[in-house]
Amino acid sequence: MTFTILPAIDIRGGRAVRLERGRADAETVYDADPVAVARRFAEQGAEWLHVVDLDAAFDGEPRNRHLIAHVVDATGIAVQASGGIRSMADLDASIAYGASRVVLGTMALEEPSFVAAAVAEHGDRVAVGLDADGTTLKARGWTTESGDLFEALRRFTLMGVARFVFTDIDRDGMLSGPNTQRLAEVADATTARVTASGGVSSLDDVRALAAAHERVDAVIVGKALYAQRFELPDALAAVRGAA
Repeated sequence: MTFTILPAIDIRGGRAVRLERGRADAETVYDADPVAVARRFAEQGAEWLHVVDLDAAFDGEPRNRHLIAHVVDATGIAVQASGGIRSMADLDASIAYGASRVVLGTMALEEPSFVAAAVAEHGDRVAVGLDADGTTLKARGWTTESGDLFEALRRFTLMGVARFVFTDIDRDGMLSGPNTQRLAEVADATTARVTASGGVSSLDDVRALAAAHERVDAVIVGKALYAQRFELPDALAAVRGAA
């Protein structure tokens, strides 16, 4: 099984930033040009990028969605887009801009029927993001509670969702290590593929995730790369068994 590392580019106000535990008031700006960040990751060997429109996620205003096209044009690599997908028009727009996969978050939790319609229209280009504090799901930029993690896994798996992006909120942006036990429980609860997110701080963390479960085949890495805990080429080599 190929294990994919997706460097994260979180965009707010047109700039590449990182948040701690998703808090809008705990922002670090890393680069004024997200496209330049994308180019650097592409040059280092990335095959996928995880691009988040934080303005859309927090405010419902998709001010950064057009940057998907710029990233795709500049790098030629696949983009997984996330943040503020509230309608089929938003989903269609992200795909039209060049996203290879789109993650549904708040809309999936608040209107599950939207997921069924999205999967019927776009198949495995649709993933569902499950952001959990313990086993309680959070929506709207992690500001509201939105049901039970394992009930959502059951419901969306039955709808035919091909991939879940699981984020442990308590660890996101904290460089505290991933919750591999909870991740394995998530993977056991579905037949879909699972992308891990949150807490990666070292190459050992990346290796642990690559070995966590047969259905866990990808990880989103953000702050560890920006904080230079390790370099992307080393992480790619680690999961290929070359480190």
